[in-house]
Amino acid sequence: MMYPEYRPRRLRSREEVRALIRETHLTKDDLIYPLFIREGKGVKEEIPSMPGIFRFSIDKALDEVKEALDLGLRAFILFGIPFHKDEAGSSAYAKEGIIQRAIKSMKDKFPQTVIITDVCLCEYTAHGHCGIIREGEVDNDLTLEQLAKIAVSHAKAGADWVAPSDMMDGRVARIREALDEAGFTKVAIMSYAVKYCSSFYGPFREAAESTPKFGDRRSYQMDPANSREAIREALMDVEEGADIIMVKPAMPYLDIVRMLRENLHHPIAAYQVSGEYAMIRAAGKLGYLDEERAMWESLLSIKRAGADLIITYFAKKVAASM
Repeated sequence: MMYPEYRPRRLRSREEVRALIRETHLTKDDLIYPLFIREGKGVKEEIPSMPGIFRFSIDKALDEVKEALDLGLRAFILFGIPFHKDEAGSSAYAKEGIIQRAIKSMKDKFPQTVIITDVCLCEYTAHGHCGIIREGEVDNDLTLEQLAKIAVSHAKAGADWVAPSDMMDGRVARIREALDEAGFTKVAIMSYAVKYCSSFYGPFREAAESTPKFGDRRSYQMDPANSREAIREALMDVEEGADIIMVKPAMPYLDIVRMLRENLHHPIAAYQVSGEYAMIRAAGKLGYLDEERAMWESLLSIKRAGADLIITYFAKKVAASM
C-alpha cells in the first residue's frame, strides 16, 4: 500500500486520534519509586547531583510515602545509609538496622505498599564494595552468606520483595534457599541480573555514600560491551529462582531489555538510574531540552523496549502528571 492511497498522517491528525492508536502505555502501576533512608529524625536533605531527590530519616520517609500513595504509586525500593560501617557490612542485616526499621514503620502505617529492598553490602561496608574483601578482592562465596542474612532480615521486617544488586555468582539460589528455610516462601526475588559497570551510577554513589574506597567494580559488574553475556546471566538467575529480572541502567541498554523480552517469559524490570535522571534534569534546567517531554519519552522508550516495571526517580513527577 503506497501513497496517496495510504496516508499515515491521517492517524496523527490530533491528540484524540493519536491516543486511540497509541501502542505503548505507561501507567502508575509500572513505576517503582526509590527512597534513600538514613539515620536521624526530621531529616530531609536534597542530594546535590540529583535535584528533587532527598535522603530521608524514617519519619520524613513516611511523609514521602504518603504523598506518593496519594498520587497513586504503590511500590517503593529502599536504600539504607547507616551510621556504622565495617568490613563485613554487619549493619545491613542488623535486627534494628536502618532498613529493617524503615520497613516495619512503612508496613505498620501503610500496609498496602509493596516494599522492595536493595540487598547488597556497598552501603554498609567501610570499603564501599559489594562483598567481603579477602586478599584485596571481593570473595564471591563468603559474600553469599552475608547476602542471605540481609535478605532474611528484610523479610522478617516485612519486605514484599528483595532485590539483590551485588552481582555475585550464585546469589539468587542462596537467597532463595535462605528465605525458604526461614519460612518466607512468599517473598519474591527481583534480581539485578544484568547490571553493567556503568558511569551512570555516579550520583547514586553520592546519595548512598557507597563509592568504593579502592579499585572499581569491574570484576563483578558486567562489561558494557557485552550483550550475549546478559542472556547467560538472566537465564542463570531464572534457573536459580528469580521471580523478576532487572536490567540496569535502562536507556543505554534498551537493546538488552529487548533481547531479554524476546528470550524470557518472566517479568522484566529496568532501572532508570541516577545518571539518566540527572542528565535530563540538568539539560532541562539549562534549556537544552524540554525536561517534561524528555522524561516521558525516556520512560516510554524503556516500556516500548519490553520492560514491565521501571524504577525511576521521576516516579512522583510522572504520577502527578497523569
